[in-house]
Amino acid sequence: MTSPVTYLRWTCLILGGALAMPYVMAGSVIDGLLRLPDPAGYPLLTRDPLIFSAMLPVIVLTGLFLPVRGLELTAARGLLGAAVDSPPPAGRRTWAERGRTAAWFTLHLTVGAVVAGVTLAVVPFAIWLCVLPVYGDPFGLMDAGFEAGWTTAWAPPAAMATLLLLIHAVSYAGALLARLAPALLGPSPADRLAVLEERTRRLAERNRLARELHDSVGHALSVVTLQAGAAGKVLERDPQAARAALTAIEESARAALEDLDHVLGVLRAQDDDRRVQTADRRTHDDGHVRTADRRTYDGGCEWGGGERAPADPPARTLADLPGLLRATGAQAEVSGDLDAVPALVSREAYRIAQEALTNAVRHGGRPVRLAAAVRDGHLELQVRNPVRDRPRRPGTGRGVDGMRERVALLGGRFEAGAAGGRWQVTVRLPLRVPAAGGNRPP
Repeated sequence: MTSPVTYLRWTCLILGGALAMPYVMAGSVIDGLLRLPDPAGYPLLTRDPLIFSAMLPVIVLTGLFLPVRGLELTAARGLLGAAVDSPPPAGRRTWAERGRTAAWFTLHLTVGAVVAGVTLAVVPFAIWLCVLPVYGDPFGLMDAGFEAGWTTAWAPPAAMATLLLLIHAVSYAGALLARLAPALLGPSPADRLAVLEERTRRLAERNRLARELHDSVGHALSVVTLQAGAAGKVLERDPQAARAALTAIEESARAALEDLDHVLGVLRAQDDDRRVQTADRRTHDDGHVRTADRRTYDGGCEWGGGERAPADPPARTLADLPGLLRATGAQAEVSGDLDAVPALVSREAYRIAQEALTNAVRHGGRPVRLAAAVRDGHLELQVRNPVRDRPRRPGTGRGVDGMRERVALLGGRFEAGAAGGRWQVTVRLPLRVPAAGGNRPP
């Protein structure tokens, strides 16, 4: 029994024949106006195929310049059952995509016109064969003069065989188109590469936001927990120390709230941007998104040319190091001019120091010491604290990895480990960030 897919593909081929009819009609009108003579030696039946062949360049031009890809993509997916991936959003149609679309459109209309013509001829012919033994050929459609009776008993089996041949031909034609659809209507290798690059960019952005949340919110919660415990212990005997601890809690919580608002704003902006792209993609027939010029703002969020990026809180740098030390209660030794550190290195160095101090406060003992120095074109950071014998508090386990990733991106050197009863984190960052693909330090 024939699969339902065959009938759906048959419908797609008939659709191609229907789309070819306007071209045949236009060619017939031009043929009638020009009064072109019949080719010698050819019967009149070949006139329409010749007209259609003459109109093939017009069909190719239609596929090149008109937005037919959306229609063909829908037909290929819904009727042919072809697994065609959606093309990535693009601002303009490329000539490579136009050429593949034109090739598919021409192939669909050509094969569809042949299948539609054969179907319109074979099905009535099969019906005529089925009734031939009963009624004969009263209208004289055939010159042989077939008559009703046993002499034409062969006609119904011949009709069934003819229909079976037609069904198999349609099945093979539909399978051929379904196999070619992903290559001609789907994304090209360059399109797939663009999709992978976009996914990589989004993944990198999400990893960056995860680091931001881990560093800022995790640090604030650690400080709040530590200072709240200290305030509770000295509240009765030393109100001044308790008040200082509560002030540190307030500052850390406010800073964490600002960072959290910033990250959530970026995530909402990304979701809105994806929803706009999806809506635009549904709007256009050819599967492309017509987008305005886009600008990329700090933080990795893209905004349309007519929109403004949300106001981001100023990123913390080494200039904010005193507040970080005050919140954690760490002691600091600074040598060199930290204000001369480039902004990118200063921001990342602050996050690294924040994570190192957070780990020291959460898992280590007192005192916690931080040393920062600018010398020989490098920024050197060192955080050390005694190792406690009691079990470590549970954490995410991403702190050291996050610091190592930040240092690697800046082309620096990172070391962390216990030695001599102390836990020590040492970071050395070049003040000039190496270009992408440059040599990394050993």
